[in-house]
Amino acid sequence: MTVVVTGATGFVGTVLVRKLLALGHQVRALSRNPEAAQRALPARCQCFAWDPAAGTIDARAFVDADAVAHLAGESVAGGRWTLRRKAAIRDSRVSGTRTLVTALRALPPHQRPETLVSASAIGVYGDRGDEILAEETPAGDGFLADVCSEWEREAFAAAQCGLRVAVIRIGIVLGRGGGALDRMLPVFRLGGGGRLGSGRQWMSWIHLQDLVGLFVAAVENVDIRGIVNGVAPEPATNREFTRTLGATLGRPTVLPAPAFVLRGALGQMSSLLLASQRVLPEVAKRHGFAFAYPTLVAALTELCHDHATELEYEQWVPRSPEGIFPFFSDPHNLEKITPAFMRFRIHHVSTPELGEGTILDYRLRVRGVPMRWRSHIEAYVPPQRFIDRQIRGPYHVWHHTHEFEPWNGGTIIRDRIRYELPLGALGRLVAGGIVARDIVAIFAHRRAKVQELFGSADAGSAA
Repeated sequence: MTVVVTGATGFVGTVLVRKLLALGHQVRALSRNPEAAQRALPARCQCFAWDPAAGTIDARAFVDADAVAHLAGESVAGGRWTLRRKAAIRDSRVSGTRTLVTALRALPPHQRPETLVSASAIGVYGDRGDEILAEETPAGDGFLADVCSEWEREAFAAAQCGLRVAVIRIGIVLGRGGGALDRMLPVFRLGGGGRLGSGRQWMSWIHLQDLVGLFVAAVENVDIRGIVNGVAPEPATNREFTRTLGATLGRPTVLPAPAFVLRGALGQMSSLLLASQRVLPEVAKRHGFAFAYPTLVAALTELCHDHATELEYEQWVPRSPEGIFPFFSDPHNLEKITPAFMRFRIHHVSTPELGEGTILDYRLRVRGVPMRWRSHIEAYVPPQRFIDRQIRGPYHVWHHTHEFEPWNGGTIIRDRIRYELPLGALGRLVAGGIVARDIVAIFAHRRAKVQELFGSADAGSAA
């Protein structure tokens, strides 16, 4: 299938794109900045321009497309809900969906995708206490409930021009590298976690991998239509969630945040933390969807047992793997693609040619501080891949896999990085953001230099 994805560079969208590609689907992304999206997304994903505010979309994205997965929307947790923020939240969802559906309606009937799977949120139910909420439960009251109702109405308008429409009401998404858990973990790991308000409010959550799986199921299964609750089958109260997360991390959770403090600090946005929504995924269960992480213990154990950060970068160049592998396997060429501010220099290589078992010694600067780095080549399989692991240096863990995959008459260069900072939770709290920004800058520089050396714009870009 060919699937068009909006919000493809977001927390959920990036994982969905990779999952669809791994399953053999073709993926096209709609983005306000297709060039930046192409840098962030896998090389096989084509990127096309759209501007929800202006109501414009590059219609080439829909040529021979089978389905659209619509995830675009302004974050509701990005700051206090001022009048301007509330307008941005509403417009990004309601007006953005209207723009998308209008573009689909304008296509000749035989060129329209067959399916639209649109995001919504369990905020549609409002604050409902202990009431059990299923897909047929009416919408509630409040700002988010009103926005979600309008958002869904715009999505279901696509059914008027023959599309199968499924709307996934997303709960609290638990995953690495973003979302609610990413904001909680630094505090909880330092022993500063506690219940929010009374702690009696229900939290309906879902593991990121299960949410992505649910979107894939809705795209592929023609029997799934209408409202689908995107939550795990076992919601938890905030008190239970807090206790389970603390136990998983082995940390106390004795510092509550009173409701009046949250309301004073966050204003109306505090409803995200204090509203109670006990939501069940009846439609998903009815269609036989198998949750990989049905319980909170299973989800938090999987997400918290490994402290390492994982990154993946791809770019396409118009050369064969055999033509570019020798460049990357020559350690001295690393100096050519590393930013000058790092003052990166090869000090010693233990073997005449790079190979499995080679030890490399570098000198470099990290934020102006001179350091030494020693790496061990764990695997060396020309021209497909090689793997280096830091055995001495600034990281507690640094593991870098370099892959070279033939595709589209050239090569996808793929860097998979897994790293962990020293000093555990304190190191992540103090330096995590700085290190993340530095790594982004390093690989952006590397990407630009590789393009200079080997030519080509990105194969997937269709800006």
